[in-house]
Amino acid sequence: MKSKKNLIEQLKSLPYFNKATFCQLGNSYGLEDSTMDTYISRYIKSKEIIQLKKGLYITTDFYNNNKNDISYIFYLANVLRGPSYVSSWAALQYYNLTTEIINTITSVSEKVTRDYITKINTFSYHSINKKLFKDYSLVKGKFEFFIATPSKALFDLIYFRTNQLRGIKIEEIDSIVESLRIDIDEMDGKERDNFYKLIRDYIRNE
Repeated sequence: MKSKKNLIEQLKSLPYFNKATFCQLGNSYGLEDSTMDTYISRYIKSKEIIQLKKGLYITTDFYNNNKNDISYIFYLANVLRGPSYVSSWAALQYYNLTTEIINTITSVSEKVTRDYITKINTFSYHSINKKLFKDYSLVKGKFEFFIATPSKALFDLIYFRTNQLRGIKIEEIDSIVESLRIDIDEMDGKERDNFYKLIRDYIRNE
């Protein structure tokens, strides 16, 4: 069917799309909303599109053309559950502060903790108190994304690994960082100072 072919070709130009976008494009080719779920199911079955979660998709073609661009994966992490920012291991690897192999893109959100296991990656979202949802920035480019600063990425990693720093003393932090094999000496001086400040402020205020 020509309309089906034209529809998928238009979708290939989009970094992601939702069902509303799909229906809008489908309508322009005379397709009824009632048939949209059938078309989506067929595209998923034929592996022309990939479902990230219910109602959110990417085309296999667009993904294959951009899968080696980490900014696209981080961009999708922001889109999949927002507001959020990439943090912990994924951010530390982005800043070349760890050599650990990262299989999960971890993000921080004020929403409830949740994981999305998709065909392209596992996206994990950790819930954090509103007062700690800070120290992240927007990286601009072909795909824009929010990511924790180096200091906040390390803080978040330790915060979640130690059950919100419960029972942790300030003097124990260096040994925890060392056990995680984080090369903190490679971190910018101001960022390193800010990391220790984040730790001290949190522990003293709890």
